[in-house]
Amino acid sequence: MNNNKIYPIYFTFGMLFIYSIFVFLPGLIGIFYSFTDWNSFSDELNFIGLENYKTILKGDPIYLFYIGNTVKFTLLTTIIKTLIGFVLALVMINKNVRFRNIHRTIIFSPQVLSFLIVGLIFRSILHPSKGFLNTTLEAMNLGFLAKNWLGSIDWAFFSVIAVDIWKGVGYIMVVLIAGLNSIPQIYHEVAQIDGAGFFRRIIHITIPLLMPSITVVTVLNITYGLRVFDSIYVLTNGGPGYATGVVNTAVFKEFSKGRFGLGTAMSSLLFLFILLISYFLIKGLNKKAVEY
Repeated sequence: MNNNKIYPIYFTFGMLFIYSIFVFLPGLIGIFYSFTDWNSFSDELNFIGLENYKTILKGDPIYLFYIGNTVKFTLLTTIIKTLIGFVLALVMINKNVRFRNIHRTIIFSPQVLSFLIVGLIFRSILHPSKGFLNTTLEAMNLGFLAKNWLGSIDWAFFSVIAVDIWKGVGYIMVVLIAGLNSIPQIYHEVAQIDGAGFFRRIIHITIPLLMPSITVVTVLNITYGLRVFDSIYVLTNGGPGYATGVVNTAVFKEFSKGRFGLGTAMSSLLFLFILLISYFLIKGLNKKAVEY
């Protein structure tokens, strides 16, 4: 029996057809509409070229603020989730940790929850007067630390980031645990015999050999961060004011106002940005990967 048989290419036709109809074709149509003045106030559709893109990049400064917020959210959540997930993976892979499977399950469990549920829970926890966090701080005579976590311009954005990290760090941990389990232990044993300490082994052995897994979680985190909408919409709806607004909340608002052409332009710009970032990120991180 030939175990290396190559399956006929026509097996892919069905999925390519579905992908083209429901993803690729709507994407092309959206890009076309981004060059028009499509809106709910007029039945006419006029081609206006790059005017929508000029409005986003050179028009109202609020759009640049949304883009800046999106980039800041993406960088902070990606870096912090990856670091915490890496530390948790190192701890949870240790066989000396008691009940480690239970700990893994608890840490991962927020990932399976809908962000609608998570958002409602944390809106209750972070309520300025009746929330669990502030009332606990008051009970511990730490009332000076109590804040209006979701209603303050200074704290709302970082509160949303904290909730997102809490929800997503378990997934990062699981992916990195899988990567750590695939690294042959002989490398660590030889390095330990040669006198390499724990941190040197982490830097010179674990991280280089873990780069494929780190690449996966980094790309997933960045693409998620750039597309973020549900967590911010449920927790703050982009407020207070524009403090937690990101590109997709701006797209939602533009569509709500009936300015469909401008909304599709923002979506197309975001898609292009994600595509370029993902390409160069994968290319750069793969160069640092070490084969074993």
